[in-house]
Amino acid sequence: MTPRPSVALVIGAGDATGGAIARRFAREGFIACVTRRHADRLADLKRQIEAAGGACHAFGSDARDEEQVVKLVADIEADIGPIEVCVFNIGGNVRFGITETTARVYRKVWEMCAFAGFLAGREAAKVMLPRGRGTIIFTGATASLRGGAGFAAFAGGKHALRALAQSMARELGPKGIHVAHSIIDGAIDTAFIRETFPERYAKKAEDGIVDPDAIAEAYWMLHTQQRSAWTHELDLRPWMESW
Repeated sequence: MTPRPSVALVIGAGDATGGAIARRFAREGFIACVTRRHADRLADLKRQIEAAGGACHAFGSDARDEEQVVKLVADIEADIGPIEVCVFNIGGNVRFGITETTARVYRKVWEMCAFAGFLAGREAAKVMLPRGRGTIIFTGATASLRGGAGFAAFAGGKHALRALAQSMARELGPKGIHVAHSIIDGAIDTAFIRETFPERYAKKAEDGIVDPDAIAEAYWMLHTQQRSAWTHELDLRPWMESW
């Protein structure tokens, strides 16, 4: 029986980082399975990957919903191929003063950053463990390490995601599964940064904001590392970033 092509699942495949990661793995022959809450917003990314000769399947899926995540992974494994790589790339960056942070906001951000990461990581581990191989990467942020004024909800969720990644790495690493956590410490080249922070976006000309394709290249490196020297945590920041 001819083996089925491997799948790179990108949960939270936005127009910048997630899309770049999906394109990078598709160039290496992986079938890119990409998700957002609304599948129609993935149409351009799917066309880009297919136009470059890659294969892509787009899914509308709420990563905070357990039943949807379980079904997503099961359907991919049954109908498309084995998930070799799972990248959890959901953000949740909102800014509210502590007295203006409602319970609804805090809970929603925690669900996006932490609970959804748990669901994705758990389901990926279930299918990778019997094969004794695979890569799970969680995208973190500056808030994964320190909470800033106005970012109580975001920092709480990203701290929790980092702890999840550490626990999973210690449990799954000895079983052949590489779990990594990246800290993106800097503004990323996105439409949001361009429109909201034009002065910071102007630093793009000096490589002063993070290029999504550079993030994708680092994620590919994480996946291809030899297991005698696996990286668990990787900091990525522009050369001029103050830290």
